[in-house]
Amino acid sequence: MNFDFSDDQRLLQEEVRKMLADTCTSAEIRRVLDGKATHAETVWRNLIDMGAATAAIPESYGGAGLGYLELCLVAEEAGRHLAPAPLSSSIYLAAEALLKGGSEAQKQQWLPRIARGELIATAALGSGETYLATPPLTFADGTLTGRAAVVADGMIAGLAILRAGDQLVLVDLESPGVTRKPLTSLDPTRPHAELNFSATPAELLRDGLQGPALAARVLDGAAVLLAFEQVGGAARILDISRDYALERKAFGRQIGGFQALKHKMADIYTRNELARVHAYYGAWALAADAPELPLAAAAARVAATTAYKHAAEEGIEIHGGIGFTWEMDCHLYLRRSRHLGQLIGSEHAWRDRLAHELIKETA
Repeated sequence: MNFDFSDDQRLLQEEVRKMLADTCTSAEIRRVLDGKATHAETVWRNLIDMGAATAAIPESYGGAGLGYLELCLVAEEAGRHLAPAPLSSSIYLAAEALLKGGSEAQKQQWLPRIARGELIATAALGSGETYLATPPLTFADGTLTGRAAVVADGMIAGLAILRAGDQLVLVDLESPGVTRKPLTSLDPTRPHAELNFSATPAELLRDGLQGPALAARVLDGAAVLLAFEQVGGAARILDISRDYALERKAFGRQIGGFQALKHKMADIYTRNELARVHAYYGAWALAADAPELPLAAAAARVAATTAYKHAAEEGIEIHGGIGFTWEMDCHLYLRRSRHLGQLIGSEHAWRDRLAHELIKETA
């Protein structure tokens, strides 16, 4: 049996990699990091125009209609190149919530705009983290009131899907009663905002999965896709560290020849490959909509979060003193590893989810 991706899928990945290598440069990433842009518009527009970002959105709603396996490979390349684009908020979360829980009218109204790149969407669906869950949003009589404490791309999004108690509600962020406040974060290339609502018009997602079941399904899918981003980032930092170790010399020899650095890089590689295996299992479960998806997603999330964090930290160590400087890109990967590790709930929350799913399997 062949457990790898097909040649056509790999071709898409290669084209996305070439595009990102050309456009998602260190200078472009740092432009967003320095606050000169909210995201890399050229990168985002190219991902949209190629059909890469919209791979899992059906053609009937303006997407490429390819599938989740293709989107997983796009995610891996986005992670490898640290793409400062609203892929997770607009595609993994908001578009998926609409696909799985929106009415036909809601899908027709919003998904084509997301797919064309006319609209950036976001979602905050809860994560099991207490500090993100309080105070709760209140939905009553068609209006939303309260605070969404941490919302990815909240300053530029035109649409938000938010959890209010056991319901998911859709909010046009251009409606009256919405105020936004930018938040300071460790990774400014993926900005967040606090959203406040005062009797803001909103509506429930009306069809398909509902409430907690919908939130769990979307978060499981996002966990798999983010695992591919994390695997891509971890693989890239290993490549950068290896290249530096082969170039840098100390005591008349390449530092890559020292046993201690060999051990560090071997350990990174081992963790990366373990994360990749779990990510592949998650990709299959997501594409097949398999009953194993909650277990596979939690395993992928934990393994990939651990691998990326370890790779980013050890990559700085391998670079030595220069690795801690602003001019090197090592800190960009460390920032992104921390951001992705918290985006849909911490590693600890997902470890708890994994333990719960394993107990269910053995019960």
